[in-house]
Amino acid sequence: MNSEPRLYSGAATRELDRRIIASGVPGFALMMDAGRAALEEIEHRWPGARHLCVLCGGGNNGGDGYVVAALARRRGWRVTLIALRDPSQLSAEAAEAVQLARRSGVEITPWHQEMRLPADSDVVVDGLLGTGVSGALRSPYGDAIAAINAMSCPVVALDIPSGLVADSGATLEACVRADLTVTFIARKFGLYTGMAADFTGEIVLAPLALDPALLDDVEAMGELLEADRPAQTLPRRRPTTHKGHCGHLLVVGGQSGFGGSTIMCAETAARLGAGLVSLATDSVHIPPALARCPELMVSAARNGLDIEVLVDRASAVLIGPGLGQGAWGQGLMQTVMKASGPRIVDADGLHLLAAGYAGERRDDWILTPHPGEAAMLLGCSIGEIQNDRHGAAHALQRRYGGVIVLKGAGTLVVGEPGGGQDSLHCYVSRFGNPGMASGGMGDVLGGIIAALLVQGLEPLEAAASGVLIHALAADDAARDGGERGLLASDLASYARRRANPDAPASPTRAQV
Repeated sequence: MNSEPRLYSGAATRELDRRIIASGVPGFALMMDAGRAALEEIEHRWPGARHLCVLCGGGNNGGDGYVVAALARRRGWRVTLIALRDPSQLSAEAAEAVQLARRSGVEITPWHQEMRLPADSDVVVDGLLGTGVSGALRSPYGDAIAAINAMSCPVVALDIPSGLVADSGATLEACVRADLTVTFIARKFGLYTGMAADFTGEIVLAPLALDPALLDDVEAMGELLEADRPAQTLPRRRPTTHKGHCGHLLVVGGQSGFGGSTIMCAETAARLGAGLVSLATDSVHIPPALARCPELMVSAARNGLDIEVLVDRASAVLIGPGLGQGAWGQGLMQTVMKASGPRIVDADGLHLLAAGYAGERRDDWILTPHPGEAAMLLGCSIGEIQNDRHGAAHALQRRYGGVIVLKGAGTLVVGEPGGGQDSLHCYVSRFGNPGMASGGMGDVLGGIIAALLVQGLEPLEAAASGVLIHALAADDAARDGGERGLLASDLASYARRRANPDAPASPTRAQV
C-alpha cells in the first residue's frame, strides 16, 4: 500500500487498544487521553458552549463519555450525564471513569422511558455504543439515539456514531447523526463508506498513545485516497510528447436515443489527456458528437463487424454507456470481448457481461458497477451489497478479476497492482457530494479512468486516481455553483484542472 491513511476493522482497533495497554500504557490512562482529546475538539469548535449533555452506555465507549463529563465539569462546564446502564455494573476502566466523574461533581441521571434531553444543551456527546455493535439494538438504545437526533445543538460521537457498523458503514435500525466524530487510535473503515457520510459529520483522528510500530502486522481493510495523489502518480509529459504517446481510447455504446452518455464519456476522456479518442455509436449520434467535441473520431457502428478494426487499433476500449442489452449491444459486446487488450466495462456492458460471459475473468479490465449492478453481477440484493461493500467489492474481484470500482458514497477501488489477486488493495474515496446524484456521472467517471489508463497508468492506479479526480472535480464544481443542478457535463473542465495540479491558475503573459 501507499502512504494514504489506513482504515481498520473494529476488531483490529480493539487489538491495537490491547497492544497499547500491553506495551505499558495503563488502560485508564488511555481512556483519559481519549476523553481529553474529545473535549479539546469540542472546546475548539464551540468555544462559547457551557452546557454539555453526555449519554453513556456500558463498556469503554461509555467510559470515554464519563471521562469527557468529568473533565468538562472540572473546566467549569455545566454537565448533564445520562446513564443507559447502571454505573455499578461497569467494570475495569469504565468503572474508574464513573468514580472520576463522581469525584468531579458530575451527577449521574439514569435513563428512563420517554426521557427528554435538556433543551438548553450546547453540545450533546454520544458515548452509547462502540465499534463492536452489530445486530439489533437493545432497548433503550434506540430511544436514546432518537432523543439525540431530535436535538438542535451540535452532536459529537465518541469513536463512532452509535448504530453505525465499524466494518461496513451500514447502520442498525437507528443511528446517531453526529456533527463531529472523534475516532480513537485508528480510522475505522465503516466511517468512510456506505451510509456513514449521513451520520459522521467531520471526522477527526485522535491516535492517543499509539506507537506506529504496533501497526506493522495488523492488517488494514483499506486506504483513504488523498487529494494530492494525482500530483504524485500522473506521468509528466516530456517536451517531445505527441498524441501517439498518450494512448488511443475507443468508446463503444450509444444506441439510438442514448448517445449522450457516450458523448460525455468520450469528451471527458479527451479533456483528461487521451491522445486520440474514437467513438463507435449509432449513426444518428455522429452530428451531435462532432458538434459537441470535434476532436473526436466518430464512426457509425451497425454491428460488431464495423468495430473490429477500431478495437484492434485502440490502446483500450470502454464499452457500456447507452449500449442497451438488445441484439445491437450484444453484437458490439461480442467483438470487444473476443479481442485482447485493456477493457473498461460499465453500465449495460455489465449486464451483458453477467448474461453472456459469466465465467469470463481477466486481469486487465476495470469493471465499474454501482450497487444495483454489483448486486446483479453477484446474484444478490442491493441491501446485501450495501451492508458489506468491502466484502462485495472483493467478491466481485475474485469472480471477475481485474479492478473493481464499486460506486456510491465512499466509492471503493479493489484490485492488485499488475493484476492478480494475491495481495488485493482497497482504496476508499472520502470526496464527492450529493450534487453527483444526477444522470451521466458514471459515464464521466468512466471517461476519466479510461483516459488515465491509455496514458500508461496501471489499471488499479488509473481507477484509483480516476475516482479521486472525478470526486474532487465534483466538489470543485459544487463550490462554484452549488450542489443542486450540478450536471455530469460540468465536470470535464474541473477534472482537467485536477489532472494538471501544477498548471497556473490563469494564463501567463507568454501564453496570452
